[in-house]
Amino acid sequence: MVYDVLVIGAGQAGLSMGYFLKQTKLKFLILDKGNEIGETWKIRYDSLTLFTPRTYCSLPGLALDGEEKHYPTKDEISNYLNLYTNTFSLPIQLNTWVTMLDKKHDKFIIYTTQGEYQSKNVIVATGPFQKPNIPEFSQLISENILQLHSSNYKNTNQLKQGTTLVVGGGNSGAQIAVEISKENKVYLSIGQRLKFLPQDIGSKSIFLWFDKLGILKANVHSKIGQFIKNKPDPIFGFELKSQLKNGRVVLKPRVTSADKNNIFFDDNSSLKVSNVIWTTGFKSDYSWINIPIVLDEKGHPIHQRGITTINGLFFLGLPWQYRRGSALLQGIGTDAKYLVDKLI
Repeated sequence: MVYDVLVIGAGQAGLSMGYFLKQTKLKFLILDKGNEIGETWKIRYDSLTLFTPRTYCSLPGLALDGEEKHYPTKDEISNYLNLYTNTFSLPIQLNTWVTMLDKKHDKFIIYTTQGEYQSKNVIVATGPFQKPNIPEFSQLISENILQLHSSNYKNTNQLKQGTTLVVGGGNSGAQIAVEISKENKVYLSIGQRLKFLPQDIGSKSIFLWFDKLGILKANVHSKIGQFIKNKPDPIFGFELKSQLKNGRVVLKPRVTSADKNNIFFDDNSSLKVSNVIWTTGFKSDYSWINIPIVLDEKGHPIHQRGITTINGLFFLGLPWQYRRGSALLQGIGTDAKYLVDKLI
């Protein structure tokens, strides 16, 4: 069988694509390596709460149920993605790991752990969270120190007794540092000055104000889009600020190296800790794409709003694919609709 469209990845990007493809006559299938829909959300740390309210957490065609002003948990998002899949009867095959994507003549060959597939078009919707980004010098840290990437951190029960160093000053790092600091002292290593923004202004989410000001719709080519893209993400909410003030969390500069029991920083100081949590984000891994001129020298897709120079090959769910929200729940539908319109 030759599909019209094969979508790789059944996260929010792949499901949004499926919603719009379902409205066409195109024969399509969505492949995913996970055991269940919403798995990437379910396995995140227990206390994870989104900093966007429900109003901005819905995929096209189905609103996330519940109080619009409330902030959903990761399990609520996982359950929502399952409901979304069932509501629109999206054709998904789980437990299918794509090992190589090739193109022969006018068809794509998709090699997987469940066999080989052929398709006229392929949408790579694997998202930005693929491979944990952990510095190489982490291997120099003593085995007596517990090291976890944020994708493997669940709760404080995993930690050894003693002090914890959280590396990375994004919102995940902030949430995890605050959680651990309620039981033990925490050091937080950051590479730039922290900027805090309130989650709510005048009883309304700051994202509502962002929306009214056009910030959420600013595209990557606009002046405001370029300004935002080149700035580090702010920390939403003031919990971390409060813990910094009372000394439960202590800031450290960027981690530079390690030697057994010592962690070294930009200011030439060092620390001995019992735990290190790497909240250093993720990096893309497209090594399985065996098609030339798709990736740049850094391994990032070469595209214009998700469209590559290879006829029939598209990307969806990339950070700043076109707008600030391109990799987020609330903005991914716009990009999906754009690509489907190019397919039909």
